[in-house]
Amino acid sequence: MIRVLVVDDSALWRLLLTELINAGGDLKVIGAAPDAQTAREMLRALNPDVMTLDIEMPGMDGLSFLGETMRSRPLPVMMVSAYGAPGSEKALRALELGAVDVLEKPGGKSLEALRRGAEDIRDRLRAAAGARIAGRRQAGAPATAVVPAGVHFAPGRLVAIGASTGGTEAIKEVLTRFPEKMPGMVIVQHMPESFTASFAKRLDSLCRVRVKEAAHNERILPGTAYLAPGHSHLLVRRIGGHYFTELSRGEPVNRHRPSVDVLFHSVAEAAGGQAIGVILTGMGKDGAPGMLAMHRAGAWTLAQDQASCVVYGMPREAVALGAVDETLPLEQIAARVVSRLATAERACG
Repeated sequence: MIRVLVVDDSALWRLLLTELINAGGDLKVIGAAPDAQTAREMLRALNPDVMTLDIEMPGMDGLSFLGETMRSRPLPVMMVSAYGAPGSEKALRALELGAVDVLEKPGGKSLEALRRGAEDIRDRLRAAAGARIAGRRQAGAPATAVVPAGVHFAPGRLVAIGASTGGTEAIKEVLTRFPEKMPGMVIVQHMPESFTASFAKRLDSLCRVRVKEAAHNERILPGTAYLAPGHSHLLVRRIGGHYFTELSRGEPVNRHRPSVDVLFHSVAEAAGGQAIGVILTGMGKDGAPGMLAMHRAGAWTLAQDQASCVVYGMPREAVALGAVDETLPLEQIAARVVSRLATAERACG
């Protein structure tokens, strides 16, 4: 039984989350706190496996309490964020501080959207409860620059990256190590649509490469990473020797839109052996069949290893399918990607 502590200043949200969580059978809310002080006492007395934590609370806010908790009594935490851009900035900060995942409170007047997604919420709590949190690199610590800036790459290369739970920090770890003159990159990270623009902006401020939220029918340029918006699948098309983005509001795949599988399948078709695929930490199996398609099309494929994953779900599934050429610790992935690109360039020359 996974024991959950719910922390939210709204009595309605405490009741609603308790109802949704307890309906899971293997999940049980063992306490519900309206503020940080009560939560602090419940943490000591109840020793939960995972905690949901509201970002906006009176007195000590959720971010401050999260920071205190991760220093004194680390445990998996799912943040509960207000809808919209201000909430997304705080949610991203929570992930940097060590939160495993973020649940977005639905905007407007309907709570039915939350109830419709109840099983997804329970799955995310299950993944959070099993997350690896010890030894995570602290927010603000700079990534070591292990990739030489003078490396050049042949045209036509493409890098595709997919991630889910724990992926915001993993993607940051990889991208901040890349040199400015990388081939074009396409990325899917499972996150709400109100978060992706803020996430891209945050990455852009930290990386040598440019990072932007992908738009429809953009030419994919070297030195630029295109992040799928939270409302659409991201695909790659090749037209006249150039790669272009395509956004689709098609049905969710593996319960996700954007889906890593959708991206990877399109990259397999568009780029074949010119691509490198990277699958990072995340729950579930999204991306594994798509990575197999990339592998069969001649792409070089890498997976994050279990020891460095927050949740070893997506990489494990890709490895199990035989879709992965190489498994590496997170901090080695960027250098290996560049090494493979440089090797391919020399081979082409």
